[in-house]
Amino acid sequence: MSVPPRGVPRADVLLRERTDGERRRPTLVWECGPGWTMISSGVVGGGLGERRWWVNGQVDLEYYEPDPVAHLRRIAGDLGLEGPGVGLLTAADIRRRTTADDEGIHVVATVGLGLPVFAAETSERIVAETRPPGPGTINILVVVPVTLSDAALVNLVVTVTEAKTQALAEAGVPGTGTSSDAVCVACPARGATSGDPHGDPHGEPYGGPRSLWGARAARAVHTAVAAGTADWLVRCPEGDPVRRWRA
Repeated sequence: MSVPPRGVPRADVLLRERTDGERRRPTLVWECGPGWTMISSGVVGGGLGERRWWVNGQVDLEYYEPDPVAHLRRIAGDLGLEGPGVGLLTAADIRRRTTADDEGIHVVATVGLGLPVFAAETSERIVAETRPPGPGTINILVVVPVTLSDAALVNLVVTVTEAKTQALAEAGVPGTGTSSDAVCVACPARGATSGDPHGDPHGEPYGGPRSLWGARAARAVHTAVAAGTADWLVRCPEGDPVRRWRA
């Protein structure tokens, strides 16, 4: 069994403000620095590799920026972030972020449910959803305190998504997510920590829901997304123009 390595800092995700045109907007920022590997579906820094920061920037509900990549890079520059990082966007109120911890795992989630969708739908139904997909409305950051193999990181993205969908189903949300949800999983890079001397030198091999770290991540994600979903449903009851669906 693996144990959290000594010296791995807790993810210190801060709520900061940025200047966006003539407006001040809230932004979640984690400056982790070197020594971290992230896998993400983010607009900026997507894929797998070394990343030194993570940003989740709030934008307008009617967001039609023609170049979101350039926009996110401006946001990172305005915040003084350098080097490779992960950038996400959301129309959800990030000041109402939810967090959860489970035996070394730390999760931050921002939840918005204006238009939930089921992943598998007919072409006709997809065409009927005429509104262009906006920035990700359920964004999730998962910080794991031990090094994971590349395969385990991929596996953990699946586990995180399953846990998110479980929370939505339990809340009666008619969808598996929104059309542009995003996820980021971070762990110490190989050689960055001492870890378990009996563990795999290439990182923990598994990230499924019944693996040690997968199970912990699933519980934390489920807790954070469930809390964020409950909060959103209270603030946006049926009839609210932001909520484009019925229970």
